[in-house]
Amino acid sequence: MDSALIPDGVKRCPIWQFGLAIAVVGAVLLWGVFAMLLVWIKGLNQTNMNNAYGFALWIWADLGVIALGGGAFFTGLMRYVFGKDELKYIINYAVLIGFICYSSALLILAIDIGQPLRGWFIFWHANVHSMLTEVAFCLTCYFGVLCIEYLPLILENKQVDRVPFFHNLSHNMHEIMVVFAATGAFLSFFHQGSLGGVSGVLFGRPFGYREHIFIWPYTFFLFTWSAAACGPCFTILVTKLTEKIAGKKLVKDNVIELLAKIAGWMLATYVIAKLIDTWYWATVTAPSKGHVMMDFYTNNPDSVYGIWILILEVGVCGVLPALILITDKGRKTPATLWTAVILASLGVLLNRWVMVLQVLAVPVMPFEAWSTYFPSWQEIATTILPVAYGVILVLISYRYLPIFPQEAELNPIEEPAPPAETAEVTEKNGELAPEGELAPAEA
Repeated sequence: MDSALIPDGVKRCPIWQFGLAIAVVGAVLLWGVFAMLLVWIKGLNQTNMNNAYGFALWIWADLGVIALGGGAFFTGLMRYVFGKDELKYIINYAVLIGFICYSSALLILAIDIGQPLRGWFIFWHANVHSMLTEVAFCLTCYFGVLCIEYLPLILENKQVDRVPFFHNLSHNMHEIMVVFAATGAFLSFFHQGSLGGVSGVLFGRPFGYREHIFIWPYTFFLFTWSAAACGPCFTILVTKLTEKIAGKKLVKDNVIELLAKIAGWMLATYVIAKLIDTWYWATVTAPSKGHVMMDFYTNNPDSVYGIWILILEVGVCGVLPALILITDKGRKTPATLWTAVILASLGVLLNRWVMVLQVLAVPVMPFEAWSTYFPSWQEIATTILPVAYGVILVLISYRYLPIFPQEAELNPIEEPAPPAETAEVTEKNGELAPEGELAPAEA
């Protein structure tokens, strides 16, 4: 039964290995579910959040996975709207990764609000003056777009595709996918930007506050920019990890190199914009609020909020991967490509960490001290929960769905050799001749 569901022309591991992997990751998943139920049943007192940290580990994880899932909307934009046809060989996986990231973000929010049964209040009793309301609407709508983009992959399962209705539905959905790709890019621009805009309008928190372009703070554009730059890097990273675990080539090098080149130039321009933003904030915005730059970084070298965090985010995880990805040799050398996509993915996570947690840690009054916070095990378990869920969905999708169109071509299955015969014959021009003799047409 299992082999009947596996796509044609590809080879998968034995069912017992697949089941063992699901069981191991499933144990981690159940640990996270247990912690989630504790939070839902007993309330947010299961966390270490306090008056200083109303936004904490969950919100960082939420912003982080949304940024990493940006590879879905940006790759779809490049493939369907700007006509980068080579990306059709990786767009399926980008959509799957985006689907996992955005569903994980919604799950984290369902845990964070403490009372998920009242989650519908945000839609029915919407605060039209809040950027978080706009984030909730766009995030939910874009998740719907990702469901629509992921559905054709499910319909292309070998057994499902045999049903004429599903076969035709899948084909027709592919034909109009450009509409959903453009819609997804539009929605992503606003919810990615508004997530950055939240900290940018907090004039009472000078570390996050930024000057405005019309009604939008600079962070609005930087968040969208960084997601478009680092999301594709995360897609490449997960693709490479999948190839390592599967022990086979799944996507041709030219496809990876094209996506890496696009991501590299996006990252390079983002880093330039980020450097300009940081310089203007440090020399104009912060002094206008009565602060100097070093007020926002502790002098303790062991602190997680020392000046080193800025150097790590912008320099090591920004400038360095950008320089690697915009060079032809850097993209084509496996070691440097791995380095670049790992650093870029860590860089955007570090940026979200700073814009969520450091904003709240910095004292804003002369009599205040730096606020400290360490998450409870329930927060940690529920943050790992989406990771385990994502791994399980990748395992199932890779096994049963045609995620990688080039896999069969890159990994041809060797047919068993025919049994040896004592008297082999060769058919030529309709005549049979014993081996070693020529047919009449060859004579």
